[in-house]
Amino acid sequence: MEGLLLAAAQWLDAAGVGPWARGSGIVYPVANSFHLLGLVMLVGGIGVVDLRIAGLWRGLPIEALSRALTPVAILGLLIMLPSGIVLFAADGRSLAGSGIFHVKLALIAVALANAVAFRWRWGDRVREWRHRVSGSARLMALASIGLWLAIGTLGRWIAYG
Repeated sequence: MEGLLLAAAQWLDAAGVGPWARGSGIVYPVANSFHLLGLVMLVGGIGVVDLRIAGLWRGLPIEALSRALTPVAILGLLIMLPSGIVLFAADGRSLAGSGIFHVKLALIAVALANAVAFRWRWGDRVREWRHRVSGSARLMALASIGLWLAIGTLGRWIAYG
């Protein structure tokens, strides 16, 4: 993975993104703020849905929560992608060798695979979940919460690792 990340960092430098992110006093903090905003939207949106699926707030309909908050979570993810690229471009060579960053990227892949698998397996059945949710759906929801919280935590730890 290190070689691929190093190649990506070199490409971003050649494209001018790395020097732009490093050369301005405002680009990195703005990108960092957007990245944090995206994380809050992602974890806040999907986290509430996941907690409901896991068994909290049983009086709230899962389908309505999912319909309202999943787009917020997706928008958060879409904000995190370009802001994360800018953050990576600012220090890509160093991040390419960071074990913490490697674990963060691996967990992102697992979290996204979990989300896709959840939608594939349970997407149509959410309407039926008024009083009883499948145990495996609850487990996937709890895994989602844990994964996204771990990803956010690792993102903060990168600066100290």
